[in-house]
Amino acid sequence: MTDSALSAAEVARYIDFTLLKPEATHADVSALIAEAIELGTYSVCVSPSMLPVDVPLEADLKVAVVCGFPSGKHSSTVKAVEAAEAVKHGADEIDMVIDVGAAKEGDFAYVQSDIAAVRAAAPAPTVLKVIIESAVLTDDEIVAVCRAAVASGADFVKTSTGFHPSGGATEHAVALMRASVGPEVGVKASGGVRTIEQARAMIAAGATRLGVSGARALLAGAATTGEAGY
Repeated sequence: MTDSALSAAEVARYIDFTLLKPEATHADVSALIAEAIELGTYSVCVSPSMLPVDVPLEADLKVAVVCGFPSGKHSSTVKAVEAAEAVKHGADEIDMVIDVGAAKEGDFAYVQSDIAAVRAAAPAPTVLKVIIESAVLTDDEIVAVCRAAVASGADFVKTSTGFHPSGGATEHAVALMRASVGPEVGVKASGGVRTIEQARAMIAAGATRLGVSGARALLAGAATTGEAGY
């Protein structure tokens, strides 16, 4: 089966169903979880202040939590504490944001140490995804950041927060990230994935996970504006 022929149910298993609006309430998150179970998404992705969340024991649903979000301009110590607290309160996965400015300065050693600090605070089996804000980076910077993520033991690299004005995921960035990390590390496309056609295209380009806030509309084949570009 080609990626273009993936069914809606198959695409759903790639999706981290995301709710990161600052005004989101615990009731909103509870509704997100119920909808995620109904739609069959892989996980929900929420803010750390929403933890702990109530996921039925029988549900096949992971909980992802953002870290250093959305700017990445937190110290490594703060990111590490945030990640450890999230795991303590039930997070299965951590989506951390790098210091994009450090990458723009070419300080990839700092980027690597920043990721390593979070990895140490949230060791396996917790899944660590590294948000690189690919729309802000050059191709060479994307490659270097991806290599730093791999060297630090990350499980995924992720295109975008979905909140940066420069934009979100592109097929080019996803393909470059896939080539940079090899077959063993995941690639998550997030930011602007609003239709099932876009979702299939990202998967074809090498994505193994998708960040989506408008999952119901996407899986129904309708376009969705999503939240803040997510």
